[in-house]
Amino acid sequence: MLDALLITRMQEDLTADLHKEEKEASEVPGGDGFMALAMSQHRANFELWHEEDKARVPDVPDSEIVRVKHAIDRLNQRRNDLVEKMDVWLMERLEQNPATPLHSETPGLIIDRLSILALKIYHTHEEAKRASATEIHRSRNTDRLALLIEQRDDLSDCLDLLWGEVLAGTRRFKLYRQMKMYNDPELNPAVYGRG
Repeated sequence: MLDALLITRMQEDLTADLHKEEKEASEVPGGDGFMALAMSQHRANFELWHEEDKARVPDVPDSEIVRVKHAIDRLNQRRNDLVEKMDVWLMERLEQNPATPLHSETPGLIIDRLSILALKIYHTHEEAKRASATEIHRSRNTDRLALLIEQRDDLSDCLDLLWGEVLAGTRRFKLYRQMKMYNDPELNPAVYGRG
């Protein structure tokens, strides 16, 4: 049901494919129900990463910053919704022992962190190999890449450990709703106060 190695490989492969294909945003097909959610969640992070880069371009017009900010809010909402959907999907298929210790982070939140690491690894690898960069730049990014891979592998192990404990009935997790307010016109005074 949940395999950290499979998830990290999917994130790595999907990151490379999306950079090659530059597809328009859509749901990612394929995989079982959980892997389809994990792929869609990673895609949201991919799109969020690249949308945020657009706001960092020097001399970008204010109108583009506004467009990008709205896109970032939508993508961040989708990202968080998909984290919750992954956790709900898992919880619906589990019988957790309510007497066991509660883990502070859900599998969905860990998968989100792994997704961000996959993007950092991809882009750091590009910088470590960039021909137009200085040798110092490439060397610094080669060192960063090794650290990012170590962090990804450690976090992947933590996900497998958590999942094993959940299945063994020695650890549990619960759904933590993100309760994002910035996209809700009834909760955000910057939106509802404009009337």
